[in-house]
Amino acid sequence: MTLTPSTPVAGNVTSASMEKPAPGAYYALGVLLAAYILSFIDRNVMAVLIGPIRADLHISDFQYSLLHGFAFSMFYIVLGIPIARLADHGNRKWIVTIGIFLWSIMCCLCGLARTVTTLFIARIGVGVGEAALSPPAFSMLADLFPPHRQARAFAIYSLGVTVGGGLSAIVGGFVYQFFAATGGADLPLLGHIGPWQMTFISVGAPGIILVVLLGFIREPARRTDRDLVAANTGVSLAEFWAWLKQNRRIYIGVMGANSLLTVMTYGMLAWFIEFLIRTYGVPRETAGLQFGLINIIAGSLGALTIGWLVQPMVQRGVVDAPARMMLIIACLVAVPTALAPLSPSPALAVVLACPAMFLLNGFYGPGVTALQAITPNRMKAQVTALSLFFANLFGLALGPTIVAMLTDFLFGRDDYLRYSLALLPMVLCPLAALLAYQSLKPYRELVVAE
Repeated sequence: MTLTPSTPVAGNVTSASMEKPAPGAYYALGVLLAAYILSFIDRNVMAVLIGPIRADLHISDFQYSLLHGFAFSMFYIVLGIPIARLADHGNRKWIVTIGIFLWSIMCCLCGLARTVTTLFIARIGVGVGEAALSPPAFSMLADLFPPHRQARAFAIYSLGVTVGGGLSAIVGGFVYQFFAATGGADLPLLGHIGPWQMTFISVGAPGIILVVLLGFIREPARRTDRDLVAANTGVSLAEFWAWLKQNRRIYIGVMGANSLLTVMTYGMLAWFIEFLIRTYGVPRETAGLQFGLINIIAGSLGALTIGWLVQPMVQRGVVDAPARMMLIIACLVAVPTALAPLSPSPALAVVLACPAMFLLNGFYGPGVTALQAITPNRMKAQVTALSLFFANLFGLALGPTIVAMLTDFLFGRDDYLRYSLALLPMVLCPLAALLAYQSLKPYRELVVAE
């Protein structure tokens, strides 16, 4: 069986360009976006709680990073691919629904943790639940929206990264400050709960509302690849790996660049607030508000602007626009990302963080668009999961930990966190640019051949 991409990237005006989104597409996009926002709040709220967690549990930066990144990602990474394969053959709405319910409960249980071990286990549970979101969600969106509208639908969905990451800092900072002022809370049957524990419970509970909203979404009909006879025809693992091997330069280049840029993104998300606190003495809630607003405003503008630019570029004949955009971002983002932590004042650090987060949140949409555009329909969720596997292995699992290891083991001082953050882009940006560049020619050849 010969498989071909089902999503055209060329800008020719055809009957496909007149196709409208499926009924309920925008409602589904809104609910999935809300779920994605909440997932980033629940996974990243720890970034504003570093000091209190370290003080209560008596741990180092490196040990904290294992709770933040490794505990969350160890099963999030492993389960992504089998869940995606299930999504390519089963009911995607119910997979997402079960995932949201699970991670919300486990986030609340983080608030009941009294030891490093119990918090580690609860963070694993959050990761298990969140593994069930993006692969089925991208697959659903690819079926809900026609090809000429998918890049922008993916860009809107990707706002979950920026809005959720920003809200985790803002909401986390103010919720923690509220409970710190009251000394925590006394809950029935549970007794006294400390401020940072109540912060986890407060951000985890709203997930139950999303479970109800998901009930109004209908599982979309799957689009049929040109060479698959029926929509329920499956693709074997052998065919899946054969397709990846045949186009390995594209997948290695796009996934590799995406993974390295994700390392920098999660490194900043995990440590930039703490950098402002340690280096300049910025109050915790103020640092959370500042970085949260940067993430929401600059990050969201980056995701939308760059995501919106891809399709017009394709229509003007730049057929490799999604991959090319990743190359451009890798080249540009190095300067502000390296200079922000070295700034002599907190004001300049915050200013430089704006273009850094604009660009670091802009590569996500083009990366997804590139992979979805060249991948046959019945492989889309699996390719998304594979991309997330590598991005999270290097980014989510190692991003926060690499920064902590540099601080603890290379520089050996908590107040040298700024140099750890500055060193990361100096090494990773050139590698990401090289990977993206080598994918351009085979990407063009594949698209033109179709």
